[in-house]
Amino acid sequence: DDFVRDLLERAYIQPKGGGKDGEGSGMALTPKTEKLLREHALKQVFGKLKKAGSGDHKTKSTGQGNEATGEFKAYQFGDALEKISITESIKNAQIRNIGGDFDLQQEDLVVEDSTYNTQMSTVLMIDISHSMILYGEDRITPAKKVAMALAEFITTRYPKDTLDVLVFGNDAWPIAIKDIPYLEVGPYHTNTVAGLSLAMDLLRRRKNSNKQIFMITDGKPSCLKEPGGTYYKNSVGLDDYIVDKCYNMARQALKLHIPITTFMIAQDPYLKRFVRTFTEANKGKAFFTGLKGLGEMIFEDYQQNRKRRLG
Repeated sequence: DDFVRDLLERAYIQPKGGGKDGEGSGMALTPKTEKLLREHALKQVFGKLKKAGSGDHKTKSTGQGNEATGEFKAYQFGDALEKISITESIKNAQIRNIGGDFDLQQEDLVVEDSTYNTQMSTVLMIDISHSMILYGEDRITPAKKVAMALAEFITTRYPKDTLDVLVFGNDAWPIAIKDIPYLEVGPYHTNTVAGLSLAMDLLRRRKNSNKQIFMITDGKPSCLKEPGGTYYKNSVGLDDYIVDKCYNMARQALKLHIPITTFMIAQDPYLKRFVRTFTEANKGKAFFTGLKGLGEMIFEDYQQNRKRRLG
């Protein structure tokens, strides 16, 4: 029909099997549409924001922003004069002066309210442990794809924000965004605690009041660095000693008002249960992306206690 043809012409959809005008073979989303869906999903993870420096993230707070809300508020000293709505202000004066001479007073003045934009500081954590390529599954490639999408989205759409990237195996260390495509897994265990600790240290240096952590992992912590410098490692299942340390870090981040969003690459049920419990401890969010990327993820938002399937 006309609607389908319009979508085809705009390159939002394409025939699955090469049928002319999409007839008889079904339709599929184009890369262009998949990108739009990814951007929509990624934007949701910024969540509720506090007023901080002026930036590009929309909040539910209003102020001297740059996006009109369509609503008006009484003029106050300090409001920009160009924000005064002449039409609405004159209308107020006319209503007040019904039956008398027209007289415009300060109490008649209103300004158009606007959405306050804010800034965000983000740390992106990438798991490069050996388990990211075990069991015949290449988990590091989709992890890098998600990481590149996040980095591109943040740096291009929100240039006033800050983004730090780190990798974690037995230890954790920062890397440059340009190095993400060249990441490789190593003979490492997964020291999630070290990654979270470094992430929070990096965020402490940032001045923005809005801070968050993005963690891309297969969800299996298996290593801790003890105070004496030795490593405690256990690759069998989920070790309670290690897992409890992870939960403690999640709660610590919550106290610092730092939400953690986990991009879960693996689909193992017991690992997904760990990620859910970890996410609940932080009141954060989790994306279960699988190996096919963001197009098939299940978005779980524990702040709003609801689920939705995207793609």
